[in-house]
Amino acid sequence: MKVVHLTSVHSPFDVRIFHKECRSLARSGYDVVLVAPHTHDETVDGVRIKAVAKGSHRLSRMTRIVSAIYHKAVMEHADIYHFHDPELIGAGLMLAARGKKVIYDIHEDCPADILDKHYLPTKVRRPLSWLAKHVEDFSAPRFSALITATNAIARRFVRFKNTVIIHNYPLSEEIYAKSDFQSYERCSSVAYVGGITPYRGIREAIQAMQTLAPDLNAALELAGPYSPQSFRAQLIQLPGWTHVREWGILTRAEVRSLLGRVTLGLLLYHGVANNITAEPNKLFEYMAAGIPVIASNFPVWRQLIREVDCGVLVDPSDVDAIADALNFFLTHSNEARAMGERGRRAVLQRFNWETDRCKLTQLYSALLGSTNIEAAVRT
Repeated sequence: MKVVHLTSVHSPFDVRIFHKECRSLARSGYDVVLVAPHTHDETVDGVRIKAVAKGSHRLSRMTRIVSAIYHKAVMEHADIYHFHDPELIGAGLMLAARGKKVIYDIHEDCPADILDKHYLPTKVRRPLSWLAKHVEDFSAPRFSALITATNAIARRFVRFKNTVIIHNYPLSEEIYAKSDFQSYERCSSVAYVGGITPYRGIREAIQAMQTLAPDLNAALELAGPYSPQSFRAQLIQLPGWTHVREWGILTRAEVRSLLGRVTLGLLLYHGVANNITAEPNKLFEYMAAGIPVIASNFPVWRQLIREVDCGVLVDPSDVDAIADALNFFLTHSNEARAMGERGRRAVLQRFNWETDRCKLTQLYSALLGSTNIEAAVRT
């Protein structure tokens, strides 16, 4: 059976799309095609990547690139189409109108996310958020199934019975063995891996680093792209910038290496609409690496982190509280190691991709008529 994944926004090697979903489907025997912005066609790990030209700006991406993706998708004559971006809803609806089975994979709460878009004028954010919600509400029943990345997103579509929650839990091969990471005494570093934006608490983390005792020789390891790029110019003006080491965008192997040698991970998201109910991949990556986390005191995160006892919760706007948490972990290696091991063990036992891989393949089997779709939805 041929399945085609579509994205206009993400890299062809996006962790969720390529490494988790496409590779899992290919290993289960599906003929998997991924249509995405890329420089050339290639086949990687059994997934055939069909390239479309990258857009030079957002308008180009949302018009010319979306059109190119749709036409390539039609040419594949697939049994299932699985798209990953709200701007592809129109393409999904046209594929459904052709009688195709279409899955909408909802990574983010789009209406909430629009409210936090720094590049949009403030006065247009609420009208666009309202429009996005109504477009999704109109479209959802016309697709064969919805996949959501979090429980909170799934609650928006509770009336649509073919909704499956597939989390961003780590791949089994990315869960560290005890021998994979060095002892905490070797490296007084803390890590943040992901998009570096004004709403991710990076400014506050840098300010907190400046208050630590000089003899700790602590460093903040930043890995990921800046958005907007001008945000970096603001950060380098902070006195604490001298404690920062920049890594840019890392490969999966490089992320693994970085998290294997630091003391802890940071997850200091601000309390804006889309952050509060998010279940970020990096939380589980930190846990899989056997390192504790300093995280924002949001209800969803509070429940998980307290249940597992794998980190400390803080007000992400309170620089002193962040500094106190940093100082605790950097000066209490035994406690840090114990919390990190509890997080790693929880990922091994519960929060890993294997469970969601099974839900994904069950859903595909159901859409192709070989199993009951309710089994995939219930699990």
